Amino acid sequence: MGSGTEPARAGWSRRRFAGALAGAVAAPALAGCGDGAPPPAVAPGGGPASGTPAQPSVPSRAPTAPPGPRPLYLGTYTSVEGGGSGIGVAAYDPASGRVTGSGTITGVPDPSYLAIHPDGRTLYAVQERERGAVTAVRTADREVLGSRATGGAHTCHLSVHPGGRWLLSADYGSGTVAVHPIDASGALGERTDLVTPGRPVPGPGQQGPHAHQIVTAPDGGHVLAVDLGTDTVHTYRLDERAGTLTEVARARTRPGAGPRHLTFHPGGRYAYLADEVDDTVAVCSYDPSSGRLTIGGAQSTGARAGTNHPAQFAVTPDGRYAFLANRGDDTIARYAVGADGARLRLLGTVPSGGEFPRQLALSPDGGLLFAANQRSGTVAVFHVDGRDGGLRRAGEPFASPVAVCALPL
Repeated sequence: MGSGTEPARAGWSRRRFAGALAGAVAAPALAGCGDGAPPPAVAPGGGPASGTPAQPSVPSRAPTAPPGPRPLYLGTYTSVEGGGSGIGVAAYDPASGRVTGSGTITGVPDPSYLAIHPDGRTLYAVQERERGAVTAVRTADREVLGSRATGGAHTCHLSVHPGGRWLLSADYGSGTVAVHPIDASGALGERTDLVTPGRPVPGPGQQGPHAHQIVTAPDGGHVLAVDLGTDTVHTYRLDERAGTLTEVARARTRPGAGPRHLTFHPGGRYAYLADEVDDTVAVCSYDPSSGRLTIGGAQSTGARAGTNHPAQFAVTPDGRYAFLANRGDDTIARYAVGADGARLRLLGTVPSGGEFPRQLALSPDGGLLFAANQRSGTVAVFHVDGRDGGLRRAGEPFASPVAVCALPL
């Protein structure tokens, strides 16, 4: 996930972004319109056009956080100056937001993005290197269960299919997406598929595809891959027996938008897209029956800095508020969600508690928001006010070398 200092329109260097923490370039250059039937109508600004049926409201009750400290895992780069030595292990207090470190899981190089199995027993990490790979770690004793090559370059994102049997990953450098089986122990098997999009052609200033994210839609029927290099979001259907992907639709952003991450509203019919290159966001409508995504008009990130690269959204469990990480502006934008997910209204921004917020994550109950600030090497924690979406800092940020991912459980 993510990039670094000044993302030049051509020849993006993801490690240059990371190395900028210490002013060093420490690694090779690395670097998320449908076809077929007409898409559902989308009004300017991202909402549905007049006559579009309203979607059911999302229940306002969020999950209740269990008492006592909860696990927190932290991703980093290990091959840049000032980087970490593996996956950071910590705990957070759901009431106070205080974070306490408890060690490092070593033996996993450049674990820049993390995901958890639905049963909570296995942690998965990318290896964002020239030879991309994914790694499984047992959470009970922190034992590394092994790694598997993705077949692509610079793996930057991964997610577990809701059924718990397949790990999906995206390779930024090669633009490929891969599938690995997960066995009963949580360990990974040999890759079952590797997809390289044959079209469309790269966007302005890009030299090829750059897969930045792969995620399963809330209905579980489709997998969406966001490709920054071709300004495209691909929709695939996963064969859950064979572990293979078949493309069924694709959606194009504006040329040069550079889509990075897509985050679904809990209602399942809308999603929010962060466009890294042109500093915009968009509301997207999603059709679960076909997997078709329709991308709405460009909206503001709220950033005032001359150069800003939005990273990703986080949406509260009740679907009422959305938050966006603004790298460069070093802020978190706050949005009110309206029309059952179809509209975003910018409420303002707050400082991210550090420099270059690479990733955001909410605690399962939605009461805390974590911001991984890459260049300052900190994770800032905020209390989320469920009444108005306000953010209030929960003490001093937690120090974590080149913090690029926070995963609260």
